[in-house]
Amino acid sequence: MRIAICDDEEVHRELIGKYLEEWAGNSGDRLKLMFFRSGEEFLFAWEDDRNYDLLILDIEMGGRNGMELAAEIRRQDEDIPVLFVTGYDDYMAQGYEVAALHYLLKPIRKEKFFAVMDKVKKKGTQEEKLFFRTDNGVVSLHRSKIWYLEARAHQCILYTAEEEYVLRTPIGEMAEYLRECREIMRCHRSYLVNMCHISAIVKSELVLDDRRRLPVSRGEEKKVHDAFVQFYKR
Repeated sequence: MRIAICDDEEVHRELIGKYLEEWAGNSGDRLKLMFFRSGEEFLFAWEDDRNYDLLILDIEMGGRNGMELAAEIRRQDEDIPVLFVTGYDDYMAQGYEVAALHYLLKPIRKEKFFAVMDKVKKKGTQEEKLFFRTDNGVVSLHRSKIWYLEARAHQCILYTAEEEYVLRTPIGEMAEYLRECREIMRCHRSYLVNMCHISAIVKSELVLDDRRRLPVSRGEEKKVHDAFVQFYKR
């Protein structure tokens, strides 16, 4: 588990690191901890490596505070768990805007911290994240966030409920990359779709949960229907 701790006070960084090592010793998990003294320092590293399983952010930091940092991260990663640590309890409403996993008030109680880490571990084992290269860098998404992909010249567009990502990869290569994801299938030469978000198959179209419709090519109709039935049987 790769964890970033961003706090401008060394004593708090060290305490969180100590708690994490103790939690990992009890749970049998292996951790890689990265420490950052400011939001700017973290974002500089984030541009090169976004493969984190948890971000622990102090809210009250000089320069870019933890809430601003989380908002910037959420524009690029919808799913990464964000745990805020703060000396004040008046940030809860803002936290909903960046889908914060939890708040811990300073001074941090070890038992409460361990309970939050158990929650992070459970969340991480439930669903694997996938990584996609876009014009704006790499984004990571859980499988369930993917609705469908549409071919667009030598690139393709990945659609979620809230966002559209322009991927630098042709749809044929994306089909190969997603081949092990049993919930994602090809319904047309120009479309890959996540069966989790199909509400109905109507003639030669798929109706998604938000009423968007995707075409089904004639040659794929039987395969799509059979795959859809088998997926929900499983």
